[in-house]
Amino acid sequence: MEFIRKTEKIFEDANFIRQLGVNILKIEKGYCETEIEIKDFHKQQHNFIHAGVIATLADHTAGAAATTIAKPDEEVLTIEFKINFLRPADGEKIRCESRLIREGKKIMVAESDVFSLKGGIEKSVAKAIVTLTAAEF
Repeated sequence: MEFIRKTEKIFEDANFIRQLGVNILKIEKGYCETEIEIKDFHKQQHNFIHAGVIATLADHTAGAAATTIAKPDEEVLTIEFKINFLRPADGEKIRCESRLIREGKKIMVAESDVFSLKGGIEKSVAKAIVTLTAAEF
């Protein structure tokens, strides 16, 4: 279960991720699920959850999914990502599910689905495709 501790550490060591309040819900090989309890500072001028918050959650959670399969001496970095925002996000929480869809030796591709929770109803708000690399630092 060393991969779980290594994955938890990328959340602990990332200052911006800690400031956003990202919480880990589940870690498995090739999969990570996270959430953020929404505060006022997460919102943009129209009172929706800021796109940057959603994109950050999608990207970092994808990186966590990739970290679960990286070698012990490798770290994961995003090479590229594309995100589609499906609807404005509001509510009490946003949740992200990221899973690897391609596991190469150095290049991995993950998909992230982001949902908002409002009044007990969860809605899909964004989908991202994230390309990552594993490298020694």
